Amino acid sequence: MHFSSKTIAKLVGMILMILGIAMLPSLICALCTSDQTCLYAFGISTPLSFGIGLCMYLLIPRSRKGLLQRDGYLAVVVCWISGAVIGALPYILSGFLPHFYDAFFESMSGLSTTGATVTRASMPAALILWKAMMHWLGGMGILIFIIAILPALGVGGQRIASAEAPGSELAKMSPRINDISKMLYLIYSTMTGIEFLLLWLGSTMGPFEALVNTLGSISTAGLLYHQGAVSAYQSLFVELVISIFTIFSSTNFIVYISLITKSFKQIAHNIEVRTYFGIIAAASILIAIILKVSGTCATFGIALRHGFFQAVTFASTSGFYLDDYTSWPISAQIILFTLMFIGGCAASTSGSLKVFRLVIMVKLIKRGAYRRIHPHAVRSIRIGDTVITSRLASAVTSFAILFGVTFVLSSIVISLSGCSLETATSTAISLMSTTGGSFGAIGAEACYNMFAPGMKLFLSLLMMVGRLELFTVFIMFSGSFWNPNRAT
Repeated sequence: MHFSSKTIAKLVGMILMILGIAMLPSLICALCTSDQTCLYAFGISTPLSFGIGLCMYLLIPRSRKGLLQRDGYLAVVVCWISGAVIGALPYILSGFLPHFYDAFFESMSGLSTTGATVTRASMPAALILWKAMMHWLGGMGILIFIIAILPALGVGGQRIASAEAPGSELAKMSPRINDISKMLYLIYSTMTGIEFLLLWLGSTMGPFEALVNTLGSISTAGLLYHQGAVSAYQSLFVELVISIFTIFSSTNFIVYISLITKSFKQIAHNIEVRTYFGIIAAASILIAIILKVSGTCATFGIALRHGFFQAVTFASTSGFYLDDYTSWPISAQIILFTLMFIGGCAASTSGSLKVFRLVIMVKLIKRGAYRRIHPHAVRSIRIGDTVITSRLASAVTSFAILFGVTFVLSSIVISLSGCSLETATSTAISLMSTTGGSFGAIGAEACYNMFAPGMKLFLSLLMMVGRLELFTVFIMFSGSFWNPNRAT
């Protein structure tokens, strides 16, 4: 068992430096608002995070050994946990969340773009900005960010990308992984800037509020400045901007790269994106019909407005809410619950199973039915003109099975806290899919303060497992991972 420990340690150092730099806006915010507790918290956390990271980066010699696949997985898990621990410091030092388990949950929620919380109290402005910054960094993945801005240190960059990236397509682009990562963050930053300007100049929001809402929506995290429903703005414009940009962020970013390179044919034949838009459209119309027929909404227009917004936020796993959807008819809630299992597209900021896996699983089922009728037929699975290999089909099936097993086991563990079946199951899928909003006792506010300290740590782990797409974390518990020469 030999890992590239020096390279992994340097990666952790870079993570800490990036987080230290990301704390600066909150430090300035605390200074401008004369918030002494937050000024103290960020005054310590900022130089501490950056200083430790800088020392690790400078003092640890660079390893000549490249990253293997196992190193990439270990690096992602270690960096993610280290980032969450450092991210918890401002909450603890400010006294807002003095207990580590609460602060760690809040930090992991930010880094995993889940948008869940453990408190109903209003956060100080500096802490809100810090959580928004963590959402933004976690949206496309801090480690992909490292590869984008530090290509000279991107040793084994493909290994990191394949272990951490929200989708499988980046792993196929190893010859240009640095360029692809830069392009992804350029697109991500551009969309952030456009949404910020629209919310600031097109509504009654001030620049700070518009910034927080932008960072919370472009990362599909579901964070709002006032920690309530989007309907509080009483603005169709705000609803549309947030909805549209969460759709943009949960769409496969490779589509935008194809758009830049003018590969329009590739965009037109992208079955994953077409399926994703079709799911949102179908769910919106079905929910609207249910809300109108049940009398929940007075007109079909209002029902469609609510149905579209909620379908988008659940499909994109952002978790915003326009209305208390837990009071809607059960049939509408089941549709939203189902959307949490599907999630958005691959190579996006959303979580859950992803649409491309759903498409492949449906095609596998169709082929299985066809072979029941024609047992000797040879029929390949295609997505567009691309033939799905048996290896990819096996990987998708394995992931779907692991996702289902993790959901069931997590629901059982959560139920040990004494909550209802509805609360246990919806909490499990909500955190696994990084949606945040839930049903049952948790509700649309996504407040998880009802759970005991040990359970909050488990829920924090569940958020990380979901954000890193299960296998990245679960292989840490495999004997063959730590001893590759061991017979399995």
